[in-house]
Amino acid sequence: MATAAFSGLHIAMSGPCIPSSQRFANTGVAVLGGKSKVGSWNKLASAYQIASVQPLRRGFTSSSIKFDKIITKAMSESSETKPVSGLPIDLKGKRAFIAGVADDNGYGWAIAKSLAAAGAEILVGTWVPALNIFESSLRRGKFDESRVLPDGSLMEIAKVYPLDAVFDNPDDVPEDIKTNKRYAGSSNWTVQEAAESVRKDFGSIDILVHSLANGPEVSKPLLETSRKGYLAALSASSYSYVSLLKHFVPIMNPGGSSISLTYIASERIIPGYGGGMSSAKAALESDTRVLAFEAGRKHKIRVNTISAGPLRSRAAKAIGFIDMMIDYSLENAPLQKELSAEEVGNTAAFLASPLASAITGAVIYVDNGLNAMGVGVDSPIFKDLDIPKTQH
Repeated sequence: MATAAFSGLHIAMSGPCIPSSQRFANTGVAVLGGKSKVGSWNKLASAYQIASVQPLRRGFTSSSIKFDKIITKAMSESSETKPVSGLPIDLKGKRAFIAGVADDNGYGWAIAKSLAAAGAEILVGTWVPALNIFESSLRRGKFDESRVLPDGSLMEIAKVYPLDAVFDNPDDVPEDIKTNKRYAGSSNWTVQEAAESVRKDFGSIDILVHSLANGPEVSKPLLETSRKGYLAALSASSYSYVSLLKHFVPIMNPGGSSISLTYIASERIIPGYGGGMSSAKAALESDTRVLAFEAGRKHKIRVNTISAGPLRSRAAKAIGFIDMMIDYSLENAPLQKELSAEEVGNTAAFLASPLASAITGAVIYVDNGLNAMGVGVDSPIFKDLDIPKTQH
């Protein structure tokens, strides 16, 4: 979605992000949840990381190109026949639309896998200029290993939709974008059109995930950020969620769940996370509370956001200091371990399930507890204190 993406840095951005319109893409700025590509795409990065194993069969569909449809088989037959103990997350019969998946290396992909593992059917929305590369990678089996689910079955995608969440409807699209060769061959990719396409193809959805963000001037300090760059960050990273809900809520079944991705920079100072991105995340969290009330009262839809810690994704690496942020978290968080994308995906699956039926309007922290810390315990100031450390 009009974005220069960089998803994984949920420390520097929270949610996978779909690249911005060409104007922003040309800036070469990284933003959450986007995707890295070659040549002119080397700054695009997606944040969908999960490890897996095993090849799977090919074949997938996009709204712009005819391919064999991929049906998500999340649970193997053997697992379905075995008695389940405890409180299982069961999303069988549910359908999820995840906006912001452009590769297999970030939170958006991880969320898709966790939802699929729980039984949900998966639809994804991919930034139009990244669509061909994503579909080609699927066809060539580039993502085969990372599509393997915990039970050994394969995550498949029922349909891939082109989507640029920076544009609400066709009237919002500038002429230079309409004639841009990166959008050639794709249609129905504004938010309104994507929602209508999903309605025509599937009728309704139960789960909506916003894994998008973009800040064309993210590398600039706030004091040096232009008005255009600041507003672009809010448009792609915050208002895009309002727009998604506005257009998808009418086709969401009552009792459904919507989830976005945020980052601790919304409430704390994170030097280097500039360009108005911290403001965009703060707006996203505020909007989550208001949307929870409005969507809950009118449509019985729950709205929550996950504040994820740093992830070593290709997108996050694009801004340069993700490794330092991961090291900082390892030293200072209550849980001294590296965060995995799967942990964020599993939290999303829980929030989308009946087990979270009374949770809405919440910011759920999935960062090994780093958000709770008031100081960095690795500071020389604390060298004489006996602070417990995990043995790695």
